[in-house]
Amino acid sequence: MARTMWDSSVGKKTVMAVSGLIMLLYLVVHMFGNLKIFFGAGDFNHYAHWLRTIGEPVMHYEWTLWVIRVVLVVAVVAHAVSAYQLSRRDLRARPSKYVHKKPRASYATRTMRWGGIILALFIVWHILDLTTGTLHPGGFQEGRPYQNVVDTFSTWYGNVIYIVAMLAVGLHVRHGFWSAAQTLGVGSRTRDRALKTVANVLALLLTAGFIAVPVGVMTGVVS
Repeated sequence: MARTMWDSSVGKKTVMAVSGLIMLLYLVVHMFGNLKIFFGAGDFNHYAHWLRTIGEPVMHYEWTLWVIRVVLVVAVVAHAVSAYQLSRRDLRARPSKYVHKKPRASYATRTMRWGGIILALFIVWHILDLTTGTLHPGGFQEGRPYQNVVDTFSTWYGNVIYIVAMLAVGLHVRHGFWSAAQTLGVGSRTRDRALKTVANVLALLLTAGFIAVPVGVMTGVVS
């Protein structure tokens, strides 16, 4: 049954919707956590340490964090694979261009594919920068996330990469949330306007919330 569902377009869209909502939930929580940087190094570093001790003493140090990471990796892979396979299936179904142009889609809809690629590349850079420290500028300091964040956003390229990626997040969420609602059967004629409003508000809040951090560093509010 699982294989039959996965092989169908409806099944792949359902996997995309569920995995997308899991990532959206993570983004909301992650954004609020990031904003703690405005309360100073002590609060931000304490928050980062707390993430590694969630569930103690039942869970050992960092176990809960690794569970979250594994769930996120599964969600990202499932989302990306489903999107790729649906895209290929769509191209095979109509190998030639339409004779008549379709009504122009929204900017978010038309940029979902390259937006997804940008986000995939960003995730790799973000991990290598602030998790492993491999690409971190100025010397990565283990256990001092506040200083590491300030170091990253003290470089022009760190700001450009992050802000461009967050704009892509906003566009992705704006279209993806509404699309997931339709796939999961939540949408209807009477609810569409409300769902689109929620999608727009979520996209705006997430984009503004994430971009606030590099802007805070650039303006000296966070230093």
